[in-house]
Amino acid sequence: MIEKIEGFEQYNKWNKNDIYTVRILSLLKSYGTSYHFATFYRQIIDDKITAIISRLDNDITMALEEGFDNTELVRFFCITGHASILCPPEFQFGAKYDQGVIMQSKRKLNLPELNVTIDEYPKLMDLYNFIDYENQDFKAWYVDISHRVRHNTARAYTLNVDGMIVSSGILSSIYKNDAVLTTVRTQDEFRGLGYASYLVSYICNDVKGIVYLMRDAELNENFYNRLGFENTGIWRMYK
Repeated sequence: MIEKIEGFEQYNKWNKNDIYTVRILSLLKSYGTSYHFATFYRQIIDDKITAIISRLDNDITMALEEGFDNTELVRFFCITGHASILCPPEFQFGAKYDQGVIMQSKRKLNLPELNVTIDEYPKLMDLYNFIDYENQDFKAWYVDISHRVRHNTARAYTLNVDGMIVSSGILSSIYKNDAVLTTVRTQDEFRGLGYASYLVSYICNDVKGIVYLMRDAELNENFYNRLGFENTGIWRMYK
């Protein structure tokens, strides 16, 4: 059975800890269940929660537990519709998908000496322009990220040299002690100078628990390995 949830207590029996769970519960903490554009569900089989689901607008994140009913989930998404489904590869949907690697780290590193400053409260317009989002409406992005920052479920960082943004990173989902790192970018002409390594290390030191990230299968493995990240699984996104 898949049912819409009305509060955190309906997730009390969910004990799994992974990148999908952090994304879902962070979103629930951010928005609660009173907004029409943010909804949450659970699949229950024999009194056990086998899947938890969040829907932000039409983008879905799903965490799975052993024994989930794949057929029921497929039917649910076909009826309710979706723009994307981010989930573990165990879920089989029969549609085109992108796939990559999940990494995680709990390591805290000593920071080298660099003549830089870290801004934990950057101007979001400056950050948006630096990241250079494609096909992302600024107003929608700004409303969401500023809302999450105010509710302590997201955090933005820039590394600045002589007052100029050189590198950026965002903890886009924070729940309890764990977080999801996204949007790590360094200005082209400043790459290879240690700025991104410094910023990622700084961000990881700022998180008490696990830092998760999703990367493309062929990109940046050595960079994140050097910073204490390990490959721990596969992410899949159906579109």
